[in-house]
Amino acid sequence: MEWTVVHAEPERSDDGAQPSSEAGRMADRMAVRRRQLGMSRDELARRAGMSTTYLREVESRARDFDPGALARLAVVLEMPYEELTAGRTDAPPGRGGPAAHPVLVRLSEQECWQRLGTHGIGRISYVAGPGKEAPVVVPVNFLVDGRSVVYRTDPAGVAGIRAGEPVAFEADHVDEMTGLGWSVLLAGTAEHPVEREALEALARRRGAVPWAGGRRDLWVRVLPHQVSGRVIQPLREA
Repeated sequence: MEWTVVHAEPERSDDGAQPSSEAGRMADRMAVRRRQLGMSRDELARRAGMSTTYLREVESRARDFDPGALARLAVVLEMPYEELTAGRTDAPPGRGGPAAHPVLVRLSEQECWQRLGTHGIGRISYVAGPGKEAPVVVPVNFLVDGRSVVYRTDPAGVAGIRAGEPVAFEADHVDEMTGLGWSVLLAGTAEHPVEREALEALARRRGAVPWAGGRRDLWVRVLPHQVSGRVIQPLREA
């Protein structure tokens, strides 16, 4: 399947005024979606039960101008109401663009553990397949336990890595508003902790319940032999 990216120019209202930034972005989303569907503005207005003049008015105003009209437009454009009015909330991070003068700085090992905190969402990576030829990366919710990372999973699931396997673990954060962020990478070995009291203590901690749901009785610990991290910071003038 081939994807086509369509860039839309901000559209003006009938009086020639430039719409507000919020309304302008909404108008852009409408224009992009119309062109993806091969639909003219006149056709969109007709199918949404409004005049083309009124459609231009809706496009030039904020999202609370006429929610009913926007709801009809969302139906015709075959997109969720919130996506039409506010943009995608489930898109991958990084849509805001980089900072003006970013600088990439290495983190110390201590700083890496500080960034990971106590728990969160990260990605576990290993090589699977009969010939170990297929890299696999899976998101997991994790706990930091001392100088290791642990998570719960289904023993038969894709994250059910065998003890002794080489693994990598990565977690990161991106600030969409500033374009700054950090990433931490652990390289090490997987093990299966089995001590009952230790596992019970882990299970009581905040963040221990698997987000994927279901019964997930296997605990996997990543014992790192290498910890590295980087942070994107703004350039500081001397």
